Amino acid sequence: MAEVGIFVGAMYGNSLLVAEEAQTILSNQGHTAKVFEDPQVGEWEEYIGKYVLVVTSTTGQGDLPDSIVPLFNDLKDMYQPHLRYGIIALGDSTYANFCGGGKTFDALLQEQGAQRIGDMLMIDASEDPEPEGVSNPWVAQWATLLK
Repeated sequence: MAEVGIFVGAMYGNSLLVAEEAQTILSNQGHTAKVFEDPQVGEWEEYIGKYVLVVTSTTGQGDLPDSIVPLFNDLKDMYQPHLRYGIIALGDSTYANFCGGGKTFDALLQEQGAQRIGDMLMIDASEDPEPEGVSNPWVAQWATLLK
């Protein structure tokens, strides 16, 4: 089964909750999953050639949360063609840059040659105040795509 690093960018805790639920679902399907709440580039590098799941919220300005910005900045100069990843983006459609944090991360990884597995999940806080209700079925389906 697959090894998955779950890298979290959280502001108020919803992303961490989604990540922890994802870890449980992945583990129940036989994968090995680990959550990184304050992710570092060294931890990320352990998953090149494996799988990464980025779970990030978005600031009101459409930016990444402070907890994941150092990782994002450290990744900017990398080339990652062997990386396979998924993204769960949390946002609020009442703001102009809905899910901007996840979209920014996705754009960087695409630019670096990484392979996204499945579609990016975008969760709207104004429609789904309990994001795990949307993310859990997505993660269960995403897990079936891992080799």
